[in-house]
Amino acid sequence: EGDQRGADVLTVLADWVRHSRSDTRQPPVSEYTMELVEGYAERAQRIDELIAQYSVDWTLDRMPVVDRNILRLGAYELIWVDETPDAVVLDEMVQLAKEFSTDDSPAFVNGLLGRLKDLKSSLRRD
Repeated sequence: EGDQRGADVLTVLADWVRHSRSDTRQPPVSEYTMELVEGYAERAQRIDELIAQYSVDWTLDRMPVVDRNILRLGAYELIWVDETPDAVVLDEMVQLAKEFSTDDSPAFVNGLLGRLKDLKSSLRRD
């Protein structure tokens, strides 16, 4: 959402948390979701550099917004979150792409995140 509005991701997260607490019809924002968004925000420049570097024939600006943000969270979770198995991260991100993006997106997300997974030990620097 922040990407579409040009808003800071942490501001959007805070808005969602506040809204979910004041509107009982909204499910609460999970702690894990907050950790992922905050982790991405902390390393946004590095993550965007990696996505741009390893996406063949696609710039960040040219990617569908949904794909770009799935890749951002997936890259953060793959490279910097050791608790989640890589196969689980890939599967979850591909499922998000299937549910929310284009027909071509699952293969694109799987391919790019698979490449980052293969290289993660050399990519992990803060």
